[in-house]
Formats: sequence, structure tokens, C-alpha cells
Amino acid sequence: YSFGNRPDCLVVDEPMYAHYLLNNDVKHPAEEETLASLPHSIDEIKENLIFNPLPKEKLIYFIKNMAHHFEGIEDRDFILTLDNLFLIRDPYQLINSFAQVIPNPSMLDIGLKNEWEIFEWLQHKGKEPIVLDSNEILKNPKGVLSKLCQKLNIPFLESMLSWEAGPKTYDGAWAEYWYKNVHQSTCFSKQKTSSRTLPKHLMPLYKSAKLYYDNLYAYSIKVN
Repeated sequence: YSFGNRPDCLVVDEPMYAHYLLNNDVKHPAEEETLASLPHSIDEIKENLIFNPLPKEKLIYFIKNMAHHFEGIEDRDFILTLDNLFLIRDPYQLINSFAQVIPNPSMLDIGLKNEWEIFEWLQHKGKEPIVLDSNEILKNPKGVLSKLCQKLNIPFLESMLSWEAGPKTYDGAWAEYWYKNVHQSTCFSKQKTSSRTLPKHLMPLYKSAKLYYDNLYAYSIKVN
């Protein structure tokens, strides 16, 4: 929503979601709506959503992907032409949040292992991916986003710091199930649900996920 509030930016929401659902043994809410709203093949996704020419009034194309949506895709070279930004969140909070919709999430569901693997692959290809940590953003939204924009060679805009509450036109068909908290937000602020206690049966997943999170966090933009 931060980038979506820039007048020079066009946003697309999780263009590979339908492909992921069709090619992995997972069940998600709004599955039928998702499959009906997005192209199914990677070639179609690239042609119609990822490398679709921008309108004249837009300069930036912000594509929100989920790392686990790359599961099973062997040819990832197309992302080498893009600026790759990894958004991470403390897995304790991440898993807790995910479990509100899917009670027993797996490592594939939360995507942290996939993120680390893609990050390492990009490094191997000579790229320097950018990492943003949600808690670092909350400490100083303007400071962290200014550093991010500098790395992307785009101007920082104050409009990135706040937005109107409610759904957005670019929200995916699954928004009703996954975006309830963000629809109530108007800026970067800590969610009240962040302090929930993680159920005991999810602690093994948390311990495994934290290893990947810590690896990525070491590369994240810091406040100072």
C-alpha cells in the first residue's frame, strides 16, 4: 500500500498465485476466485502482468510476489531483469498471522525457506537483492523507506508513509481472507495482534523458520 500510494507507481498483487495453486498440493480460501482472476501459465503471467508495458503516466511497476509461489518453477531467470526486494517479518509474528487463516501452516506456506533460497540464487548470479524487515520499518518508516528509494534510484515521496483505510482496486481476489488487518491500517504501525502467543504445536516450525529469517535479516536495511 505504501508503493500503491505513489502517483507514479502501478501495483500488481501476487500474479503467480493461480499458478502456485494449480501446481502444488495446497488448499487456500478463495481458490476458485483466484484461479478465475489470474493467468495460469508462467508465459501468460510474464507477458500480461510482469512485463506488461507501463501506462505513460507511470514510471514504477511494483509487483508483490510471494516467495513460495516460485515453488516448482525451474526457470527463474526472468527475475534477473527486475529489482528484487525481499520483505521479511519475524517468523513468530508471521506464523501467528498465517495461522489465523490456515491453522497448521508448513514451511512452504510461510515461504521463508523459499525466500532465502531465491536470495542466495540471486547472489550467485551476481545480484545484490534488497532486504526490508517489517520491524525495522516500524522503528523509522521515513528513514528506512528513504534508504530503500535511494537503493532503487527513485525519489522518496511522503505519500509512501500513509494511505486511506479500506480495500484497494489492485487487491487480489483473496483479500477478504488475508487482508483484514491491512484494510484497517492507514500507515506503518504495529498490529495489536502482534503480541499473540504462538501455539505450542507451531514452535518447531518457528525454530526452523528463524534460521532463514536471521540469515536474511543480516542483509536488511537498518534504521542507523
